[in-house]
Amino acid sequence: MVHQVVLGLGANLGDAESSLNLAIDMIQAHERVDVVACSSFYRTSPVGGPDQPDFYNAIIKISTELSPEQVLQLARDIETRFNRVREQHWGPRTMDVDVIAYDDLISSEPELTLPHPRAHERAFVLVPWLEVDASASLATKGPIADLMRGVTEQGIHKVEQGL
Repeated sequence: MVHQVVLGLGANLGDAESSLNLAIDMIQAHERVDVVACSSFYRTSPVGGPDQPDFYNAIIKISTELSPEQVLQLARDIETRFNRVREQHWGPRTMDVDVIAYDDLISSEPELTLPHPRAHERAFVLVPWLEVDASASLATKGPIADLMRGVTEQGIHKVEQGL
C-alpha cells in the first residue's frame, strides 16, 4: 500500500541551503520513496532554544510503501549523515528531518507522535506545506489554511525554489 507522508526539513549550521538540497536528493534516492512535491525554501527565526542562526526550512511530500517506523528511521539516517548532534533541545543543527504527517494516522507512540505535536503552531511547517498542497489538512487540527491564522506573527521569508 502506498502512503502519503509529509516531511519537514530544517538546518541552520553550515551551508543550510545546500544541505536541504542534498537531504532532498538522499530521500529521493531511496528505492521505496518518491518525492511528490517540494516547497520553496524558507528562512525562519529559531523558535525557542538558545541564541542561534536563522533556520532554512522546506516541506516535502513523499509517496512510499515504508511503514511510519521505517520513515522515521530514514529521517534519522539522513540526520546522521549530516552529523546531527542532539545536545540541546531546540538547539542549532546541521539537519533536522521531522515526520509531520503519515496519511491521516494518529499515533502517540513515544518514538513517533503523529501528526507532529507542534506542526499546527509552526509557520515554518504550515507555510511551505500550504504551498505544495493548498487543500492539506492536519489530522486532529483541521485545514492548514485555517491553522495559518494562528502563526501570522512568526517571521518567515521565502528564499529559493525547491526541486
